[in-house]
Amino acid sequence: MRKKLLYLLLVLAGIYSCKKESDPMFDKSPDERLNDTLQRYQQILTHAPYGWKALVYPGGSPKSVYSFYFRFNDSNRVQMYSDFEQSSTVAAKESSWRLKALQQPSLLFDTYSYLHVLCDPDGSQNGGDYGRGLGSDFEFSINGMTGDTMVLTGRFNRSRAILVKATQQEQTDYYQQHINRNIDSVRKILTYFHKLTLGNTRYDVQVNTLTHRITFTWVVGGEVKTATTGYYYTSKGIALSPAFSDGTNTISSFENVRFEDGAVKGTINGQPASISETVRPLAMDIAAPKRWYQFALAQRRYWVADQGFHVNGVDDAYGLRALPDFVAATFWPEAGGQGSGIDAFGIIVPEEGQLTLMYGVIHSAPTFTNDGRVVFHDSRLFGDLPPDPTPLLRTRTLMADQTGFFLVQTSATTYDMVSAKDGKAWITWVF
Repeated sequence: MRKKLLYLLLVLAGIYSCKKESDPMFDKSPDERLNDTLQRYQQILTHAPYGWKALVYPGGSPKSVYSFYFRFNDSNRVQMYSDFEQSSTVAAKESSWRLKALQQPSLLFDTYSYLHVLCDPDGSQNGGDYGRGLGSDFEFSINGMTGDTMVLTGRFNRSRAILVKATQQEQTDYYQQHINRNIDSVRKILTYFHKLTLGNTRYDVQVNTLTHRITFTWVVGGEVKTATTGYYYTSKGIALSPAFSDGTNTISSFENVRFEDGAVKGTINGQPASISETVRPLAMDIAAPKRWYQFALAQRRYWVADQGFHVNGVDDAYGLRALPDFVAATFWPEAGGQGSGIDAFGIIVPEEGQLTLMYGVIHSAPTFTNDGRVVFHDSRLFGDLPPDPTPLLRTRTLMADQTGFFLVQTSATTYDMVSAKDGKAWITWVF
């Protein structure tokens, strides 16, 4: 009896195990489940009543962020706005779009649109690198939904992006062109350096309206601090993403922005705030002038500028580029030979197939001050001057000002030389 019972149990166990292995875990195939997921995302994207607000963080432009508005329809067309520039804020552009299974559900924008501008390989279109642009994406993997937010990752450059269901007011702001771009008026401030005043607190700020980045500089206990964050445009001004904090103040937005009395004014955390002129920043790299001079001297070479001084908001204000056969301006430490103490500011022109320092101004060795200025000592003109040397002579007068210049290192081989007199004139030197 016992043997029969044991045999029966073994038979039943075998039948059960076979049945268990043959039962599918899901009632649909992987392809069917994936198609269901894509259809669900299609419905989510097209049925948002007021469209979508999107933030894109280009993979090749750290800290930058750009805002978009999308309205998807069931015909796989998407209408969009972008805050990349003024025209993209007010003029809608349409693109085709689709959802596709590429290892995971993906959202693809098929035709050239405002999204594609960020990754256009022509750097003149977006201020990025030639061949790569800002390193953004127009194909995104969908990482999932959290509430009303869809999280995306660029498939090629790993750009981050989020889509958030827009409110009716946000939709209206785009459709009725209510986006506030007055922060762009920072370009009207004539000094090289800008300060942000918030109550009794001051920061030096650099606002890059092309890459949508703000750099804050401040001093705590004698120590210089700096932080960079991105911003995007809103109906009231700008929102910072992520918010900036110095440990005491947190700035997440700059609202009610307007240009008034030569400054960008508005409110931060309900308090009046302004970005305005300053001649000298809070923190100055006092070693920069001598470092600039010694770098070229050590290489036995010279600095070049493809145009003259920017003065009072005007590029090449004195017209160096209008000089006959102008190629570049140059500053050459010890152009008279090592140990000569003779420097030259001059104009390079082509002569007999070679670039030649044709004429300019001789300087004796400059003075480097303890507070971070270089002061040039004009000696005399040299070379065969053009029929109208006015651009050179005006530049000579500016450089001879005994207030001198600050030097700001902007990369390993570039410096901006800024007038210490009023901060409203500067030239960019490239090695």
